[in-house]
Amino acid sequence: MGVSGYSLRPATAGDAGFLTDMLVAAVNWDPAREPIGRDRVLAERRTAHYVEGWPRPGDLGVIAVEAGGRPVGAAWLRLFGPDDPGYGFVSEGVPELSVGVLPSWRGGGVGRALLTEVVRRAAERGFTRICLSVERSNRARRLYATEGFTTVESGPDSDTMIMILPAR
Repeated sequence: MGVSGYSLRPATAGDAGFLTDMLVAAVNWDPAREPIGRDRVLAERRTAHYVEGWPRPGDLGVIAVEAGGRPVGAAWLRLFGPDDPGYGFVSEGVPELSVGVLPSWRGGGVGRALLTEVVRRAAERGFTRICLSVERSNRARRLYATEGFTTVESGPDSDTMIMILPAR
């Protein structure tokens, strides 16, 4: 347990519901926007495939858990193919990162800790790159940039970013 009152553990099949909660939290990162409900997130293929059937072969995730045992954040990787790409898809074999943290836990280092740990585990598993998509106005974009992600493609409002993982 860290001094911040949380610890990290691997994500398991039993965390599928929480990963869905964190996907909804990630979609609704901007409190100024009308929230998108869980049912709508899961009804749309482009978002639902980040969590459906968790875990699939190749999936990797980390959960942040507060001292009392309640999960407060998650970071997970999932492989997609060109026939069913994620928003940040760059190529087969490059897993896409998703991160979600409960609003009350944002800004305290949980996201950075989750990111650091999922990157470490991905490198141990033999991945050489991780990709993601993030809206430019999302403050998490700064986190990704400071942790080594670089922009490889830009759309009207978002960027696709890649991190080259350290060799293990």
